[in-house]
Amino acid sequence: MTGSEPSTVLTPDFYHYPWRPLSTATIDGDFVKLTWADGYSLSAYSWWLRESIVADGATDPNTRECTIDPADFDDSLSVTDVELDTTGALRVGFSDGFAGVLHPGWLHHVATGTHRPGAVIPDPIAWTTQTLSEPPTFNGAAVLGGDHNELLSFLNAMVVHGLARLTDVPARASGHRDSAIEGLVAVTDLIGVRRDTNFGPVWSVKAEISGDFENSTANTGLRLGPHADLPTREIPPGFQFLHCVANSVGGGWSRMTDGAALVAHLEANEPDTFEALTSLDWVFFNRSRDHDHRWVGPMIDHGAPGSPLTIRAFYPVRGFPAMDSDDVPRAYRAAKRFHQLGADPRFQIGYPFRPGDLVGFDNRRMLHGRDAFDPGGGVRHLRGTYVDHDEVYSRIRVLARARVGSMVPSATTSPDHSPSSQEVVAP
Repeated sequence: MTGSEPSTVLTPDFYHYPWRPLSTATIDGDFVKLTWADGYSLSAYSWWLRESIVADGATDPNTRECTIDPADFDDSLSVTDVELDTTGALRVGFSDGFAGVLHPGWLHHVATGTHRPGAVIPDPIAWTTQTLSEPPTFNGAAVLGGDHNELLSFLNAMVVHGLARLTDVPARASGHRDSAIEGLVAVTDLIGVRRDTNFGPVWSVKAEISGDFENSTANTGLRLGPHADLPTREIPPGFQFLHCVANSVGGGWSRMTDGAALVAHLEANEPDTFEALTSLDWVFFNRSRDHDHRWVGPMIDHGAPGSPLTIRAFYPVRGFPAMDSDDVPRAYRAAKRFHQLGADPRFQIGYPFRPGDLVGFDNRRMLHGRDAFDPGGGVRHLRGTYVDHDEVYSRIRVLARARVGSMVPSATTSPDHSPSSQEVVAP
């Protein structure tokens, strides 16, 4: 039997995988049991193998997307033959007469779990002021200059700590292909698609209550307590980016609190408050002449199983209790305690916004705010935008792919990672 040329065995995606020859392949009922020399194993269901082969009649070679409608599967479809060629690739024959070859490195990445959404995304680490005193900081000029490693480090820090800062981001990115483009747009162009809202795709924070600036308390000199933006949405924006264009006022320091640490504290130490914040619903709505967004949910919203933490805690838009009247007093007391802790020095850091600073943070995890300032004492102008979690995670995966040339090594397949003793079952 001849061996497969690795370059000719396509995978159901556009990644490059190291060629990892299979050691064994055996039919076990509706599954094919696969093993590798490094100790990993995979139990692959026959229908999944059938739709994963890149060939006409299965996964399209151009789009790398499956073309089989599940309604067309024959109930009796099964694997009739498996063998390993001389290079360790898997050749499979099916009862419907279809046959094909699968890349053993691609199968291996399923066995190691590297196919899962979080495989190359770093785990969040909750922090307090004892462990983090200022945002992790990176070189904005290097990022705009095309340094992909610096961009990846910035994005990873945003995921791990919930926030990160770039310095030296100009108001206008003169080195960009469009010399008129502003620095905030140039940076977020490197990440993904910006999310539009009723504030526009890019917006200003400026103490100027007139015209376009009448739509938010943020456009005043008032103190803003710790909060998360747009709890009025079914899915609030994932990451927020704020770029300081000008700042000559006294005060107005930016404040950040890690909501993940705050939630963990409440769950461990104040269970009654935690229960009220996670179970009692409020109606959140925005006050605008042209928009009326509303959503009902608790202030600490864990969503469906597997969903990320979403903090709905912007008091200017928390409008109505949506609970039994007997629960309203404890809901208000819980809200008070939540915001007290949000501004507690144990949890909240503060830093000035200097011109050129661009801070990105997880809007669904972090609580951000600012000190009051005198609008008559100078100019304080920030530019902002939102980029959803999906866009940031996608860019991390693509940058990580470019760095290593493949999906591995990763967080689950690093050199010192020991094979799991539990066999992986492919869906």
